[in-house]
Amino acid sequence: MHTTHSRRRSALIVLVVALLAAACGSGDDFAASEACFDDPNLDAVEAGDADLSGTTLRLATHDSFFVSEGTLEAFTAETGITVEQVAAGDAGQVVSSAVLTAGNPTADVLFGIDNAFLCRGLEADLFTPYESGLLDSVDDALELDPHHRVTPIDFGDVCVNYWTDALPGSAPTSLADLADSSNAGQFATMNPETSSPGFAFLLASIATFGEDGWEDYWRDLVANDVAITAGWSDAYYGEFTAGGGARSIVTSYASSPPAEFLFADPPVDAPPTGVLDESCFRQIEFAGILRGTEHPEAAAALIDFMLGTTFQEDIPLNMFVYPANGDAELPEAFVEFGPLVDDALTMDPAVIEANRDDWTQRWNDIVLG
Repeated sequence: MHTTHSRRRSALIVLVVALLAAACGSGDDFAASEACFDDPNLDAVEAGDADLSGTTLRLATHDSFFVSEGTLEAFTAETGITVEQVAAGDAGQVVSSAVLTAGNPTADVLFGIDNAFLCRGLEADLFTPYESGLLDSVDDALELDPHHRVTPIDFGDVCVNYWTDALPGSAPTSLADLADSSNAGQFATMNPETSSPGFAFLLASIATFGEDGWEDYWRDLVANDVAITAGWSDAYYGEFTAGGGARSIVTSYASSPPAEFLFADPPVDAPPTGVLDESCFRQIEFAGILRGTEHPEAAAALIDFMLGTTFQEDIPLNMFVYPANGDAELPEAFVEFGPLVDDALTMDPAVIEANRDDWTQRWNDIVLG
């Protein structure tokens, strides 16, 4: 039993990767950061055919970045360029560190900036524009920056999950159901100041209930005995049924059911978990060439490789997110048990950046104050 739990925990822990918010919601009721998508007036990197062999690139990532052995080596075999991966904390820490060295970076390419921090990175002029020729295979909804300072690499949805056999009543069908007395003491989520999926769930509640209603919703959740943890692992493997906890509903990912299916021991015919579709909040992760790199053409080649099918098809079973390149094939378990909703909740990154501190402070006052 211990072996089963450890294998599933190791597989699912990488879900913390997931990218934060959104394609482009209207955000009409909220203040927005005005400078986010301004023209940076920077010379774009052009892909060339120069011999780049012998170049070493530093790739800054969040701690949850993981690819199969041999994947980056395939890039080296193709181009002669060596990649050194440097992990620098969670997505927010990676961006904050890059901001401190903007224009004089300690790495050449940054992977893992997501929609929640996109405007922070763009307003700090972290990136040099580069338009990959492979963007034709990427859904336009994922390309948030019109100036191509960042390139979408993967995406996914933060969604409420529930353990089907442990629910006290029927499966929830709306966010409001989580505050219903029938689900008292059943829901666990994360602190939005310390957790990426926790912040995504806060954004989902704001997108759903609006400026005039989200605070009352959280008061109702508190009254219904919601559990708040520092991070995803504490919620999923501490409070939630998956780890032996007493709660049957948790904030997790659309890709959690495929992971539960793939790593079940003994094997199962279907995942034991379901997804509350109306809770799903779209996250997108990007990579960008850091302004000031001494190797812009090599960095562009790495962006192209990360958007190519070799890298893209390696993403799902390692980071449990979905490839941005529509030509990449998904594993069967993702197709059967991890379909994404067509109308995931979204929010303009400029709105997120302008309101983040205010929203989290108000959340603190309601939930922790």
